[in-house]
Amino acid sequence: MRARLWLLLAAQLAALHGSLALVQTPASLMVQTNQTVMLSCKINTSPSNTRIYWLRLRQALSASSHYEFLAYWESTRKTVHGKEVDKEKLTVLGNSPQNVLKLQSVKPADSGVYFCMIIGMPNLIFGTGTQLSVVDVLPTSPQPTQKTSPKKKVCRSPKPVTRERLSCAPLITGLLVAGVLILLVSLGVAIHLRCLQMRARLRLLKQ
Repeated sequence: MRARLWLLLAAQLAALHGSLALVQTPASLMVQTNQTVMLSCKINTSPSNTRIYWLRLRQALSASSHYEFLAYWESTRKTVHGKEVDKEKLTVLGNSPQNVLKLQSVKPADSGVYFCMIIGMPNLIFGTGTQLSVVDVLPTSPQPTQKTSPKKKVCRSPKPVTRERLSCAPLITGLLVAGVLILLVSLGVAIHLRCLQMRARLRLLKQ
């Protein structure tokens, strides 16, 4: 177990040491199920005839994690696959200094970190790595909610009084005053007549 972990750590240190020698693009990629993926690896410092290997790390670095050998490209036999690799699904295109790993009809199980590697002297040199995530449904970015602005209250000025209403006001007032005067006069007349009747009765009673 210790030997396996030591080899894995050594490979990771080699990857950090050789990250400038092998440059992979893209650095990370998220695709939907059944899509085709193209991963590129370019050699910057090694000879042009160097053989490039492709490996996959399915899980984070631990004692149980390990690199899976996928394939490499050879001029005579083209793509040379690993033992448990689907040959129809995985293809390596071209040779160094530019190398492309082509994955067809990817599934969520194909997710992981893909590394290209060359055998140096004396170390293994790993690429920068590409994080591939395969999902059934791509996440959608939330759309910004639009804030509704409150409606402004409109203050309406009172309606101006028309000239017709102003001209009618004195007439109505005059009629009311005249009516009151007539009522007062009628009341005074009634009181006066009542007084005359009372006096007439008193005279009759005296006789």
